[in-house]
Amino acid sequence: MKLIIQIPCFNEEATLPQTLADLPKSIPGISKIETQVIDDGSTDRTVEVAAACGVDHIIRQGTNRGLAATFMAGIKNALSCGADIVVNTDGDNQYRGEDIAKLVAPIIEDRADFVVGCRPIAEHEEFGIVKKFLQLVGSWVLRRISKTNVRDAASGFRAFSRHACARLFVHSRFSYCMETLIQAGNSGLRVVGDDIRVNPKTRESRLFRSIPEYVRKQAATMLAMALLYRPLAFFNTLAAPFFLASFGLGIRYMYLKWVIYPDDPTRTFIPSLILLAVLSVLGTGLVLAGLFSSLFVAQRRLIESVLTNQLERR
Repeated sequence: MKLIIQIPCFNEEATLPQTLADLPKSIPGISKIETQVIDDGSTDRTVEVAAACGVDHIIRQGTNRGLAATFMAGIKNALSCGADIVVNTDGDNQYRGEDIAKLVAPIIEDRADFVVGCRPIAEHEEFGIVKKFLQLVGSWVLRRISKTNVRDAASGFRAFSRHACARLFVHSRFSYCMETLIQAGNSGLRVVGDDIRVNPKTRESRLFRSIPEYVRKQAATMLAMALLYRPLAFFNTLAAPFFLASFGLGIRYMYLKWVIYPDDPTRTFIPSLILLAVLSVLGTGLVLAGLFSSLFVAQRRLIESVLTNQLERR
């Protein structure tokens, strides 16, 4: 069984040597381990350092395309190189390399297709109270959307079987973490989370500059993924307030017309009836939008299934 450990990199010349040195040289159940660095348009010596450290596969994108595109470039190359399992870790040495054996064990034992290394968020000394709260809340929301039980949705320390890799299609440009979880959970892949350890922080995150920016980007990603993968539930949720308001107006109309003013023909309540009709039409329109979007989802899944079969046969 062949394992490829991939590291998306952007200006990681200072931390990459230690990250590579910490990776395991052998794992029970794995016959071959190879390393892969995907350079996201670094302006330092990341590529030269990777070559000097003996990295097996170096992919140079030439320009900075973002973490999501860099991750997918690595997945595609790993599949073409015959990987049975792909592990993704960070170039800043955030995660402990020795935990890779723990991460891939459920896949080797055929208990999972997708394993997420879950950090000890509540006990993490380098996370502030606000970040801990946002991480826990965000992971809770994502568990509902993705139908998984993963406790750390933002963790980039992950292991994928070849079958799972072939089913990954990332649309987001910000990060692959949330979308791949949502996609896996809604595609019937076996997703598990396993506790892992972290190393001391070597640098600040480059994905976002502040907590408000992080919240905005993650919220936008969750909203887009809910619309992309569960459109019927999304539009039905939007339609519910309109239907509830129109129902309330209908009850109010019947009460006033038949109980309070049963013999007063001048009480027509036309404005309320017009508002009731408008709210009902809006709610119905949202439900129809959800139904039509579901048809597009079915079509997209069919296309993804065809592409998955082609990738797995390579």
